[in-house]
Amino acid sequence: MKNDIGLAVIFFALAAAAPAWGAELRVMSGGAPQGALAVLTPKFEQASGRKVNFTFITLTALRQKLLAGEKIDVAIVPVPMVDSLAEAGILDRDHRATLGVLKLSAIVREGAPRPDISTPEAFRQALLAARSVVYSTPTATPSGAHMAKVVEQLGIADALKAKTIYRPALEGGAELVAKGEAEIGIYPSSEVVHVKGVSVIGALPAAIQLRTVYGVAVAKGSTSPEAAAAFVRSISDPAVRDVWEKAGFEAPK
Repeated sequence: MKNDIGLAVIFFALAAAAPAWGAELRVMSGGAPQGALAVLTPKFEQASGRKVNFTFITLTALRQKLLAGEKIDVAIVPVPMVDSLAEAGILDRDHRATLGVLKLSAIVREGAPRPDISTPEAFRQALLAARSVVYSTPTATPSGAHMAKVVEQLGIADALKAKTIYRPALEGGAELVAKGEAEIGIYPSSEVVHVKGVSVIGALPAAIQLRTVYGVAVAKGSTSPEAAAAFVRSISDPAVRDVWEKAGFEAPK
């Protein structure tokens, strides 16, 4: 009941403001929040009368586009990137929010044996035993860069070189596991929790885990800053916390 009341207040305010807004809202995001946004955005669109146009893209490419001058209304990216883009004058540090925390999880094909990954050594042995491994391109995403460091740290970079596939989840990396083309995949939890045909083994051990805090901010160049700010409020309100958790994001601390 409390959540329903909170959402009702947000959407009443959106509906009241809708006539002052105009064309679609342009939102650029990393791939991780797609599941939560698929649930939350239709409610915002219905209440505001405003269409939201998403561009989901790897974080490296997203940053490059914004630094090159691409115009958007809202960016959804890890908090350190929010900070750096605000420092560069691209995002508005006064209209931002934190959405949740992501951890890396390992996946296998549904029905396949689930290897032990409870310790760094167990994870190391699981990767060595796998016939193939897939994770994001190290130069494209933080998770890919982190995994490249982890395999170096575990001393297995050379052993994995011939059997590692580099593919972001946005480009079908998790689906390779579902089709049996890769035995183990490692991606942020939100990018695999709803993928059909895979089973999540669990989060990586704490000692080799990557903790990514996602945030959202209005772009300084937005042509619709009030609508953009309302969108930020609607997807970050405590009333929708459960949506983010079901999508793989832990509550920020």
